[in-house]
Amino acid sequence: MNDEPLARTDEELVEDYLDGEAGAFRVLVDRYYEELIRFLTRMMGNQAAAEDVFQDAFLQTHQSLDSFDLSRRFRPWLFTIAANKARDALRKAGRRRTVSLSAAVSDRSGTSFVDLMAIDLPGPDFPLDQEEQSVLVQRAIDAMTPRLREILLLAYFQKLSYAEIAEFFDVPIGTVKSRLHAAVASFAKRWQEQVDDRKNREVRSRGRHE
Repeated sequence: MNDEPLARTDEELVEDYLDGEAGAFRVLVDRYYEELIRFLTRMMGNQAAAEDVFQDAFLQTHQSLDSFDLSRRFRPWLFTIAANKARDALRKAGRRRTVSLSAAVSDRSGTSFVDLMAIDLPGPDFPLDQEEQSVLVQRAIDAMTPRLREILLLAYFQKLSYAEIAEFFDVPIGTVKSRLHAAVASFAKRWQEQVDDRKNREVRSRGRHE
């Protein structure tokens, strides 16, 4: 493959594929493989399941491509399809979503979800190692509603803009902002509950040994 297709936008590649250039779709698959697999792994809980959903998502994308509105952006549309396929797969499996909280947000930064969520949150007044912190954050995330959990993942993990998230959920930008605010507040509340529970268990444990 020459370099020229790689310089095209997603939307140009879609248009070229619809015009008969078969290789243009392959470029889209390759372009989004790593990013989409990371996103799906966090939704599904393991990479093997994420790979299956990835295949289903791109199959659906391929089948629906002739209905894609070329005036819109391809990326949010693709992520919407992928997220819907992931939800379907989880419902069929009867499993809750799990999140790999220690996974890097991107390949370029070593920032983890734990690091991001801890930025604006008060730390506990007792020491926590990384593993303990991950457990508490996981429990806080699990206690959130699916809708708030999902918007938090999109904003923090995938770094989608307000406009992209609005397109993802098909809601106004103002709704995105209010939901994200609610998601962060929900996480903060759940986090504090986990911290308090951890502290109470530590106090009870000390009391039994005194």
